[in-house]
Amino acid sequence: MVVTRFIAGAGGVALRGAMALDPNQYSVTIFSAPGGSLFAEAEKAGFKVVRLKHMRPELSLREDPSALRELQGELRKAEFDIVHTHSAKAGVLGRLAAYRVGVPAIVHTFHGFPFHDFQFAPRRAAYIAIERRLGRITDQFLAVGGAVAAQAISLRITPAERVRTIASAIEVNILPTSPSNRAAARRLMGVPEGARVVGTVGRLAPQKAPQDMVAAIESMNRPDVFCVWVGDGPMRQEIARLIERRRMSKQFLLLGERTDVAALLPGFDIFALASHYEGLPCSIVEAMTCGVPVVATAVNAVPEVVVPGRTGLLVPPAAPALLGKAMAYLLDHPAEGSRMSLAARTQLGDRFHPEVLGRDLAEIYELALTNSARLVRNPLRLVA
Repeated sequence: MVVTRFIAGAGGVALRGAMALDPNQYSVTIFSAPGGSLFAEAEKAGFKVVRLKHMRPELSLREDPSALRELQGELRKAEFDIVHTHSAKAGVLGRLAAYRVGVPAIVHTFHGFPFHDFQFAPRRAAYIAIERRLGRITDQFLAVGGAVAAQAISLRITPAERVRTIASAIEVNILPTSPSNRAAARRLMGVPEGARVVGTVGRLAPQKAPQDMVAAIESMNRPDVFCVWVGDGPMRQEIARLIERRRMSKQFLLLGERTDVAALLPGFDIFALASHYEGLPCSIVEAMTCGVPVVATAVNAVPEVVVPGRTGLLVPPAAPALLGKAMAYLLDHPAEGSRMSLAARTQLGDRFHPEVLGRDLAEIYELALTNSARLVRNPLRLVA
């Protein structure tokens, strides 16, 4: 598997996908940029990992050609049957490298898209054109939500018969909400037991709109509300300065990257997501599994799990005042939040269990290889 950053998010989805595969059928190698927090976990699980020294999270005219050559060289060292790419940049470099060295099957997962409505129009058009060209060398596509798959089809990135919606596996050790789990989680976070906690999990990056979360908390004008952000990213210092300028330091806690998210979730009164664009974030599903009521922006595939008024509340993106209003409603109406969280857990069922993902991946890999001109070896060698 090839993923840009081997961290929570697309990296976590890729790792859980690899762990869901039958080890007697698949031999997995993971390629990613150095420094990912999930490398140790992958190695512990028995996967080979390769840190691509030229891979950069951001676009780089200087490093990207070197990263492509480096990845091509790595792929030539072993005769892989399948290359499965995750995230936008790894999707470009990984698919090009696999195509150039003649890997029999190429699979790509859409976690979302690198283009969105808040983007400069010419850049958005260029990204769509690149995805269409890459679609011609991709055997099968996976999408983390039906809306994501539908967008790929409507934009002519892929024909309908080559894309399948899958559910990403979530953590299996998520603790349910309970008084004891709540108290333990709040001790881990370092927040007062009596605080009303709005929590979120995600990168401090433009996609997640952390500035909108700050504005939403400010719009509530409630000193008893405490916001906990779990995750790190390029906007951390900018958001820290914004919080300080708004004189809200006592209401915000930026926890950074954590490996104990499952243990922290029971400490949230509500889970909120301010994203401008998404695929279908695992963090929402994990919060629902925990039993935490959810408020999120109505973007991409999010409404497939957050059904308005039934399993959570939705607001438009880039509307922090409305986000704040929805969060205040759930804080002030805990019975409604409990009703929605119960409905959410019932709706999820086993859709996001690892066994389901493992079965879906095996089926899509077999389908991709069926159309391959090269003889497939056994066990299959997979770049994940």
